[in-house]
Amino acid sequence: MITSVIAGRRTPAAARTHISTNPAALDEVVVEVGLATPAELVQACSAARTAQPGWADVPAPVRGQVIANIGHLVAANRQRLADLITREIGKPIAEARGEVQEIIDTCDFFLGEGRRLYGQTVPSEMPDKALFTFRNPVGVAVIITAGNFPVAVPSWYLVPALLCGNTVVWKPAEYAAACADAMCELFAHAGLPEGALNVVYAEGSDTFDGLEQALSAGLVDKVGFTGSTTVGSRIGELCGRHLQSPCLELGGKNPMVVTEDADLALAVEGALFGGFGSAGQRCTSLGTVLVHESVHDVFTERFVAATMAAAIGDPTRDVLYGPLLAQKFADGYDKHLAAIAGHHRVLGSAGTGRISADNPRTGFVGAHDNGLFYHPVILDGVRPEDGVFLQETFGPLVGITGYRRLDEAIELGNLPGYGLSAAIYTTDPAKAFRFRRGISAGMVSVNNSTSGAEAHLPFGGNGKSGNGSRQSGQWVLDQFTRWQSMNWDYSGRLQKAQMDVQDISASNAADLDFRLA
Repeated sequence: MITSVIAGRRTPAAARTHISTNPAALDEVVVEVGLATPAELVQACSAARTAQPGWADVPAPVRGQVIANIGHLVAANRQRLADLITREIGKPIAEARGEVQEIIDTCDFFLGEGRRLYGQTVPSEMPDKALFTFRNPVGVAVIITAGNFPVAVPSWYLVPALLCGNTVVWKPAEYAAACADAMCELFAHAGLPEGALNVVYAEGSDTFDGLEQALSAGLVDKVGFTGSTTVGSRIGELCGRHLQSPCLELGGKNPMVVTEDADLALAVEGALFGGFGSAGQRCTSLGTVLVHESVHDVFTERFVAATMAAAIGDPTRDVLYGPLLAQKFADGYDKHLAAIAGHHRVLGSAGTGRISADNPRTGFVGAHDNGLFYHPVILDGVRPEDGVFLQETFGPLVGITGYRRLDEAIELGNLPGYGLSAAIYTTDPAKAFRFRRGISAGMVSVNNSTSGAEAHLPFGGNGKSGNGSRQSGQWVLDQFTRWQSMNWDYSGRLQKAQMDVQDISASNAADLDFRLA
């Protein structure tokens, strides 16, 4: 059994546990997880508070060296970590390796930021006075993450938060606890002091109760959350009561527009990966393809053919996608499948729902009798009022809706109210920039899929997808630091801003009526 880690020590065996199983083989136990109580989350926040001043006093370039150590350790253990990701959440091994690389890329970027936590020297309006700005760590950050990206997305929070001099309490998803525990071990061996990173395994309700208590006790200065829009709104409300602005990275219903001049072969490739990679369980997964009516039939035919030919199954092999993450996600996805209506054309597979001996898929890779494997579904004829158009389905389902004018496609893309990622396939630069201006998404791709973040670009969404906060790159520094200004008057007298400013017109009067002859 693994248990929480607080101030560098394992907590005692827990009264309640969670069993993390392999979703490709549900009878295989990956790890038993001891679940923490709300009081233990508060205890972790207190330990982080105690450790934070000492960690903040470590010079930022030296903290950057610790980040470099983390990157080296992850690189040295990349295959073991990737194998664990595949085993615990069913992500295809190629994608799992890419996820581990994302941590390495993040560390590579931020190790240098320890030498670039720049402030500014600002000219004063008065003589013999200097103005400065500084970035200070916010203090203690509580980071709550989902398990569909069990190590990459947490690194987007953990690495910059620690680099900036904060201490962290991380609450990972219980169904990805083995991956989180491996990350905790790698971070601990990189040179972090005890209490700088604390890991708490807890259920959602206990996490919320513990966070509420810790905020009330003044132990938390920043909350980062990746997960559903519903839970994110509750966390945003809780933080607002304490005059804090959380970093919220929520769901998405991400559109992909295919224009009449698009390279259709490229668009099909993007739709296949964006819609069905990771079994549609990314926040950036493609939700609806908005296809110009003149190319609708050709695109749909090619997309269906590519989907039918795709390898699906055993995630340790070369497949497009493997199982759903866990039973609770399969149950949620089943509800969306139940919303398929009579006006929809169901394409892309011989069936819908869970793949089984009674509901087979031709060419399935491996054994399916004890895994959460689902058929890919393409729904043509999706209407703007449909639930599958408006709601994130978080599974291997892609809708297709036709349009006539680009402005109509932009309006349809914004209609669900999310604003995370969007893509357009076109050979016309004017259409690309018009789409960028009109779409509400925080991230826009041209001739690329809705998925594919890079470590040095801002990641985040608007509307139902988040509160405008951004992760990754230099932009995330604003989440984990607070600006402080300082003025230093060495004139030997009190100089009052806006009042004791030199009047240039008194000694050298301007003649604003002057005109050239």
